[in-house]
Amino acid sequence: MAQWDALVARWHPLGFQGAFGYRLRYFITAGDRRLGSVLLAGAARAVAVRDRWIGWTAQARRENLARVVNNSRFLIFPHVRVPHLASHVLGQLARRARADWLDHWGFEPLLLETFVDPRHYTGTCYRAAGWQLLGATSGRGLARPGQSYRSTPRQVWLKPLSADCRDRLCAAPGSSRP
Repeated sequence: MAQWDALVARWHPLGFQGAFGYRLRYFITAGDRRLGSVLLAGAARAVAVRDRWIGWTAQARRENLARVVNNSRFLIFPHVRVPHLASHVLGQLARRARADWLDHWGFEPLLLETFVDPRHYTGTCYRAAGWQLLGATSGRGLARPGQSYRSTPRQVWLKPLSADCRDRLCAAPGSSRP
């Protein structure tokens, strides 16, 4: 974990100051060679375009948000040059995230999300790996009492991990999908 943390802190554009809550760290490898890293962590509490796409009620979101997993760090190390590596990794990640999360945390995720800064990236690797671009965040960031946080809007990309993920995410007493 210390090596993963140090490499991501050094090379990821957002840096890394630690992870808390539900999370899984991955190294991207080829044989003994490390090519990059991925962090899956808890989802953003509320994202308007994602929440509309799912169609859940506030209660269903509270009860099922843990089943949405955020690809919060994705890094191919700067010295690595392998064509199509990023989309290949994202495809593998989507195929194994459910089983890995279930094995480690005891429940299965149903949806992957990520946020891409369009000032720096286009999301091509996500599109190539079958992720869906939904729209953009508001740029308001996480609201905390007494603080204001402003960011730039980010693209919101989703990858369902099951065909019925929306129905299952909406499953809560008293909820129904529109």
